[in-house]
Amino acid sequence: MADLKQIHAQIIRAGLDQHVFVVGRIISFCSVSEVGSIAYAAEVFERMERPDGFLWNTIIRGLGRTGNLREAFLCYRRMREDGKAADNFTFSFLLKTCAQTESAGLGKQVHGCAVKEGLDSHPHVRNTLIHMYAMSREVSNTIIGGYVHSGEPKVTLGVLLEMQRCGFPPDEATLVVVLSACSELGALDFGRWVHSLIDGSGLERLIAICNSLIDMYAKCGEISCARELFAGMAEKNVVSWNSMILGLAAHGSAAEALDLFAAMQHPRACAEPNAVTFLGVLCACSRAGLVEQGRRLFDSMTNHHRIAPTIQHYGCMADLLARAGLMREAYKLVVAMPIEPNAVVWRTLLAACRVHGDLKPGERIRWHLLDWDPDHSGDYVLLSHMYAGAGGWEEAPKVRESMEGRGVEKPAPGTAWSASEPLVNLRSFSWLRAGDQYSREDFNGPEENGPPLDEPAAMAYPIAARNIYRRPIR
Repeated sequence: MADLKQIHAQIIRAGLDQHVFVVGRIISFCSVSEVGSIAYAAEVFERMERPDGFLWNTIIRGLGRTGNLREAFLCYRRMREDGKAADNFTFSFLLKTCAQTESAGLGKQVHGCAVKEGLDSHPHVRNTLIHMYAMSREVSNTIIGGYVHSGEPKVTLGVLLEMQRCGFPPDEATLVVVLSACSELGALDFGRWVHSLIDGSGLERLIAICNSLIDMYAKCGEISCARELFAGMAEKNVVSWNSMILGLAAHGSAAEALDLFAAMQHPRACAEPNAVTFLGVLCACSRAGLVEQGRRLFDSMTNHHRIAPTIQHYGCMADLLARAGLMREAYKLVVAMPIEPNAVVWRTLLAACRVHGDLKPGERIRWHLLDWDPDHSGDYVLLSHMYAGAGGWEEAPKVRESMEGRGVEKPAPGTAWSASEPLVNLRSFSWLRAGDQYSREDFNGPEENGPPLDEPAAMAYPIAARNIYRRPIR
């Protein structure tokens, strides 16, 4: 500091004491360096007549780094009163200060300000938000759940990693939501790693955890792992049975799903089938073309179990009948539904019309779809192919012309996600394809975009976890 003060004296003598860039270097050193003095930085800053945004951010950063929470926020208020706009660095430094002082309530207010300014999605701000919320388990669980329900499951995985880095082991609520995010993303490797955290923690005996693991493995394509987990459960509830039945149905194992449904109804199973159970077995029947068994189950659901069918149940039955070529019966079922059919149900029937070359119901279904979703390109394509497949060469071009006349365009080729693509880039908390460790740049963004955060995440994702459950589960 003695050398710095001498340099500062020379700057004053040279008449550069109001030069923002030169003085900014002094304030930055005093604010960030371990041998600096925040008091000296504040004194130099107060002598500046027109501090710019960089100087305001630097002094806020320094005050926060040294634990001066109140002074940092007073400085932020003065900055706004001075007419300076807060940017991504301002919010990042304030949020980090809240995290260091465990001021989650104040951090939520900063979060709200960032949202108002449209900066909550900026990588610097987003990463610091995750770090701050990860410092509180209760708040973390709330945030994790919020990200899943708001359609941002990738961020949920990032919050778990940050909790681990901060020394907060996940609890049951955290793990259930994170596994749900893995299911939604198809993030099998990450799900396996979460499973490795669960094993030996005592949480592996909890029914909710086992159910979430079964669901995750089934939805990520590892139905054999789901089977082993289900078979190894000492106690099961209706969610356990439903998860396994739905998983088997999705994987085309209709006979096994129906056998499991029969076993579920045994008195010793202590699980009463519900609406989700019947959705699973009806899907199984639809995939396997078991029309008569599907009819019996649908009838049993309504008459024996007194469960009112939802639009999903009617959709499964319509799909079952349509796949079997019973188009008129499927159409009558949909028209007679006590619930108004949606575009998904009509689209299911239209696809079956194309497969079976059944034009008459297809033409009627077209008008229903125009009411629901007149600009869905896939409906026009299905109808055009249906006409072409049935020899209606005059009608097929008319459908294309109608599509072009409404300005409906097919999605650009190559826009679908491929399993070979990387799932993150930690700037948005997406998965890296091959990297097992996150670097400073992955977490903070490139240095040319601004100064990095003080403590980058260097979180290891064990390679061994990728293969840990390829062997039989004990």
